[in-house]
Amino acid sequence: MSGERNLAILMQSMNPQLDPDDYVFCSVPFGEEVGLTGDAWAMIRESEGVTLTLTRTAADRNRLPYEALFRRITLNVHSSLEAVGLTAAVSNRLAEWEISANVVAGFYHDHIFVPSADADRALAALEALGR
Repeated sequence: MSGERNLAILMQSMNPQLDPDDYVFCSVPFGEEVGLTGDAWAMIRESEGVTLTLTRTAADRNRLPYEALFRRITLNVHSSLEAVGLTAAVSNRLAEWEISANVVAGFYHDHIFVPSADADRALAALEALGR
């Protein structure tokens, strides 16, 4: 099933949901991620090493250092990976509210990581955007 491409429909159907957990971003050298894949929410291979996105609890359990806490907002609309404008609209709205956004696209949904302290405001901003 392919995802939605129409920006107007995507915006009206975002249905953003805030995950209750705190998340962190950690970087580990190549090869060290092998034992951590079960705890990782996401992994991104970069030239400097492997970035793991995982819950704060998992990072603490694995003694991984991190610098900041984030919360994950999932847009519960099945957006196409070829949809144009959704990421821009979401990140622009959060920028207007002076909230940083780290967007990760999955096959079905977009996920926005925002600073934990700004999570409730970010959710409100995205809910307003969808109206």
